[in-house]
Amino acid sequence: MAKPKNSGRLSAAERAALLNTASKTAPAAAPVRAPVVAAPRDVSFETLPGYKTIQIQKQAGDLLGISVPFYRLHQVRAGARSVVDGRDLLNFASYDYLGINGDPRISKAVADATEEWGTSVSASRLTAGERACHRALEEKLANIYGAQDCLVHVSGHATNVSTISSLMGPKDLIVHDSLAHNSSVVGAHQSGAHRMVFAHNDNGSLEDILTQHRDRFERCLIVTEGLFSMDGDGPDLADLIALKKRFGAWLMIDEAHSLGVLGATGRGIAERDGIDPAEVDIWMGTLSKTLVGCGGYIAGPAPLIEYLKFNSPGMVYSVGLPVPMTVASLTALDIMLEEPQRVRALQANGQRFLERARSKGLDVGSSWGLAITPIILGDSLKAVMLADRLLRRDINAFPIIPPGVPEKSARLRFFISAAHQPADLDTAVDVMVEEFERLSKEGLSVDTIVQKMR
Repeated sequence: MAKPKNSGRLSAAERAALLNTASKTAPAAAPVRAPVVAAPRDVSFETLPGYKTIQIQKQAGDLLGISVPFYRLHQVRAGARSVVDGRDLLNFASYDYLGINGDPRISKAVADATEEWGTSVSASRLTAGERACHRALEEKLANIYGAQDCLVHVSGHATNVSTISSLMGPKDLIVHDSLAHNSSVVGAHQSGAHRMVFAHNDNGSLEDILTQHRDRFERCLIVTEGLFSMDGDGPDLADLIALKKRFGAWLMIDEAHSLGVLGATGRGIAERDGIDPAEVDIWMGTLSKTLVGCGGYIAGPAPLIEYLKFNSPGMVYSVGLPVPMTVASLTALDIMLEEPQRVRALQANGQRFLERARSKGLDVGSSWGLAITPIILGDSLKAVMLADRLLRRDINAFPIIPPGVPEKSARLRFFISAAHQPADLDTAVDVMVEEFERLSKEGLSVDTIVQKMR
């Protein structure tokens, strides 16, 4: 009988042929292996480098009865005074140099801007577009430095990192001051450029480096600051300009703490030294100190700014500065320029604090006495303990210890404001002297703490 069509069944010969073909083409079966059992590993975050150090510091603080000085909760707007744990304090740990944070003119301008524009520009300015206030702020900042243009970033730290890393590359040389801010150092690392360090404010050291190494690299960038945030001093700008011209380098000055502080009207180190600011290739600054906002800026030649608009990661890939913050800094800048008496008051306060501290035998290092003065103690334990003693007497001054500063240079750092009263400054110095003398008599040391912890 004939085989039904489409029965779906194979004949014996067809099955044999199919099996023969499969045996020739199928890969050999993989050998069976026992599962690999990984050795147990501690994957907790407590294994991160530095975490153990934090715990040891906390333990030492508990033994000494010292409150943790980091991330203190302020209960009011911090200015020349603040409130922590319900206690009214003299405050020397804020950057409000001209005493205008919370000025009614700024608050109203911010409220109006928020009502009109909201609190975010939603994306980068490259894609989401700009607002008129962005360009107005950049124009006024450019005018401060006699620059062709300016670019405002949403973060001060990212301004340095993004600018330096996008300008320089593996064939280039970056030479920076040994006390340059972390943001400049990180930017130099990320750029891939060769990095060298010159001694703090030592242009002779810089000259030696440039003499020996400049010719080996395509581009060269010299980075320093107008006013150093840890020491309260600054460079010889005229000499730096001469060096950068002689060796064919770009000069970048970080004015984060200079604007509003240096010069007769607060325009920075160029005004202080009577130098045409256009002689400097790159001016950098922040909006969070004198300008009581948030963010950073770069001012300089138009080609530089145009390049950064399309190549600076902190600009291209980061959200634009919110309109309220932009307006806050724009209004603060207007106040600074319209009321130079604030700058004079700040400078007078800074000099008063410096001179009184020196007269009492305190080590103020190389500070110019303009907004920032350190009291250098050397010993980290004494710095932390003295800060705690001052807090108990209603004075807030922050201790700075390594790695924030070099070894054996721990200190208390005092930020002075135009809003401080002369009596505030005198009281702070006098109380500090009293508590330092008591602390010295107690003779506590790191070795004592270590023995208690065992």
